Amino acid sequence: MSTLELTNVVKRYRLRSGFRQESLMAVDDVSFELESGQTIALVGQSGSGKSTIAKLILRLERPTRGRIRLDGVELPQIKLKQYRRQVQMVFQDPFGSLNPYHTVAHHLERPLRIHFPDQSPVQRRQELCSLLERVRLTPVEDFARRHPHELSGGQRQRVAIARALAPQPRVLIADEPVSMLDVSIRLGVLNLLAQLQREENLGVLYITHDLATARHFSDQIMVMHQGRVVERGQSDDVILRPQADYTRRLAAAAPNPERRLAQVVRTTPGRDL
Repeated sequence: MSTLELTNVVKRYRLRSGFRQESLMAVDDVSFELESGQTIALVGQSGSGKSTIAKLILRLERPTRGRIRLDGVELPQIKLKQYRRQVQMVFQDPFGSLNPYHTVAHHLERPLRIHFPDQSPVQRRQELCSLLERVRLTPVEDFARRHPHELSGGQRQRVAIARALAPQPRVLIADEPVSMLDVSIRLGVLNLLAQLQREENLGVLYITHDLATARHFSDQIMVMHQGRVVERGQSDDVILRPQADYTRRLAAAAPNPERRLAQVVRTTPGRDL
């Protein structure tokens, strides 16, 4: 079992405005633990600090203050290659995260070559086929030879998920993984992530602005506002019984299909549904 732990993490960016130097507090004293087999949703509007948290965890940025540990070891003490094998990312944009010049097979074989250099070509091919089967892209030989432009958005995101699984990570950071997909296929991708999380015993940090999918997909929800966690708890408790004013405003602003249907019924003369 792996544990990713953030303790009193702060990220402050220094900005220059003319001759003056200013600062922007992107993450303000955030602490939480993510364990294997657990899914935590990090929810908030744009600019709340969600993606900065992801960058800090992925070591794309360094915290101004605070500690990030994996299995009790602080990040600077873990070699980057070793850390990247344990912690992987599914990016928001399935259209931009795959190189259009390379096949699906290339995208999946590359992390296998990096993290498992002793694999034989036969073993690598078997693992590639297994990855495609796990994300429901079959027949595998057909998908392996395709290029990204030959795939739908949902299929591209499944390739991205397979690529993230290739190093056999223990933690997966999913940054708005379905926000750029058609509504009709979002649930399928989320259900796939949930099934893989259970099968692989992954710890998943699901970053989103969508409270509905956060409740569907996560065990716990943390709500961020202006860089701070303003509320956290079990998913149903946060959604159905929010304590923070900001969480209540966020829930009230979320689309509600049932409420919209009721408005249509009330305002359409002679409408019998």
